[in-house]
Amino acid sequence: MTPPLPSAPTLPVEPGPPLTAAEQERFARQIRLSPLGELGQRRLRNARVLVLGAGGIGSPVITALAAAGVGRLGVVDADVVEPSNLARQTAHDDSSVGHSKAESAVATARRLSPGIDARAFPVSFTAANADALVAAWDVVVDGFDTFGSRYLASDATTRAGVPHVWGSALGFDGQLSTFWSRAPGGGVTLRALHPEAEDAADSCASVGVLGSLCAAIGSAMASEVVKLVTGVGTPLLGRVVVHDALDGSWTELPLERRVPDVPAPAAVAGAVTAQELRTRLAGGAPLTVVDLREDSEDRSIAVPGALRLPMSRFDPADLPAGPLVLYCASGVRSRIAADRAAAAGISADSLVGGAAALRS
Repeated sequence: MTPPLPSAPTLPVEPGPPLTAAEQERFARQIRLSPLGELGQRRLRNARVLVLGAGGIGSPVITALAAAGVGRLGVVDADVVEPSNLARQTAHDDSSVGHSKAESAVATARRLSPGIDARAFPVSFTAANADALVAAWDVVVDGFDTFGSRYLASDATTRAGVPHVWGSALGFDGQLSTFWSRAPGGGVTLRALHPEAEDAADSCASVGVLGSLCAAIGSAMASEVVKLVTGVGTPLLGRVVVHDALDGSWTELPLERRVPDVPAPAAVAGAVTAQELRTRLAGGAPLTVVDLREDSEDRSIAVPGALRLPMSRFDPADLPAGPLVLYCASGVRSRIAADRAAAAGISADSLVGGAAALRS
């Protein structure tokens, strides 16, 4: 059964402080739209939006939201930019090849909107970290290209009660919708559209995809975010839009509003690198770091604010609730502790290489 949901974001987002003169000039054409106005622009500036995937779909979402004035933007993507990406992944250019997609996209967002709080998460989106990654955001945008990742996003946002803007593009066909387990008038999730997460054999790598189709779907998804954040217009809740780029048609299909049960998050003994830990700490999402070293050990290298719990007295029952990272001197004991925690039904990540990895 679906576990009880935590507190969900309140939408539309509360407006931030009055706009500066520079912001009024920058967003003048958008502010002039009477349903949006300056109040809507202040809501955008106060919004926190997480984009999963900085590829063909995620790229236009990222650039559109940054240019629109979203105040905090997070980007999750573990891949690096390849030359074959550049024809459709517009958040990157030739100088990005070989670099992290998440970091490249964040750099682009900062160029488009110098005042934005843009954060890169160059990590894989997995069952071990999905709930923690989506928890601190008002809206999550899903630009993944596999059903497995999409269902991880759907289930995590369902548990968190966070809106989930979804889209896909393959060949000349694209589709998009907005899901929200706590939507006014009745929730709806990806599992109402596709009950089972089964990846098709086709992908953009094998079939191909039209670059301009990705831009069209991504831009429409960005508009969904703007509507959710500002309260202007009607999001695609209970509706799926299908676009055929060959004949130019946009077709709307009804979708029954329902929230099928999602599995409770499985207890996982995961692993994080030192760089991934730094990224998560800088991202601001809830995280408890646990230092397993004994009192007699060298502690000159340590994570500030870490909880002290020596391995000789380690009991999973003593771990606090929420996302956890365990570390010791070299990573051996923390891996054992993470396995013990998972056996007790508690997910925890072990820091690969331990405190020694934090030196570099």
